Amino acid sequence: MSRKTIGIVGARGHTGAELIRLIANHPSLALAFVSSRELAGQRLADHNDVYKGELTYVNLDPAGVAAEAADVVVLALPNGKAAPYVEAIDKAGGDTVIVDLSADYRFDERWFYGLPELYRDRWRGEKRISNPGCYATAIQASIAPIKDLLAAPPVSFGVSGYSGAGTTPSDRNDPEKLRDNLMPYSLTGHMHEKEASRHLGLPVEFMPHVAPHFRGLTVTTNLYLAKPAKREEIANRFANRYQGEKLIHVVDEAPWVSHIASQHHLDVGGFTMSADGRRVVVVATLDNLLKGAATQAMQNVNRALGFDELTAIPV
Repeated sequence: MSRKTIGIVGARGHTGAELIRLIANHPSLALAFVSSRELAGQRLADHNDVYKGELTYVNLDPAGVAAEAADVVVLALPNGKAAPYVEAIDKAGGDTVIVDLSADYRFDERWFYGLPELYRDRWRGEKRISNPGCYATAIQASIAPIKDLLAAPPVSFGVSGYSGAGTTPSDRNDPEKLRDNLMPYSLTGHMHEKEASRHLGLPVEFMPHVAPHFRGLTVTTNLYLAKPAKREEIANRFANRYQGEKLIHVVDEAPWVSHIASQHHLDVGGFTMSADGRRVVVVATLDNLLKGAATQAMQNVNRALGFDELTAIPV
């Protein structure tokens, strides 16, 4: 069987690098192009220790990306930058699958929202897939199994490594400013708050922070229950909901972010109950560059091309 081709726009970033590593180990995918304005002309193998070959970075405009006619195009661009590429690919026709890693299409009903473990039953063979946000993935995984038991909007406290702030210099990815620090930002109205609320179908309150570590995030969610419950009941809800899901691990103790770095799955657990049984605290951790971005994108690429969802993903 001939290999399918895949191209990445915005390949210089952290997520692009992780996706290239996954593609390099995929038996049925070949990189068609890697587009980066800053690295154009440089060998990909000089920047990524897993990739073996002579492919060089190119700087393709939207028309150039469309002209490549790859089977899949992954857009790993900042928010607000995807539309010209989508329009050019649409105009060119063909059967190209687009996976967008930004927030640009997470609220668009024409696009499939690609969080497989929660919304796999909604899949209708779409060619336009919006990859969920890293925090939004952890928040939804923490709430979905018991959302019908809730008495009030869940409140999530998030802490992420600074790789989540991307490669463009800012206070939130400056190791010196983050040293011995915890930096709050966007404490109301964060994009992932809106995203999780939309797809769960209930209001979620979210307060994100950046910490000095590089990768991995933690979301601690406080949930008030309409009726008293026992810890076993809550834990069983999560175990049953994620039974058979290789990339969501339900754990008894509250997971640590240091254990999830460079891992492809999400850990969720803790299930700490108040004395009256009306409040439970759930903790989720994931690697924001992997299950929060590149790994989830690979799940979606595999699904769209008809491969096993976990192809090339270590489990």
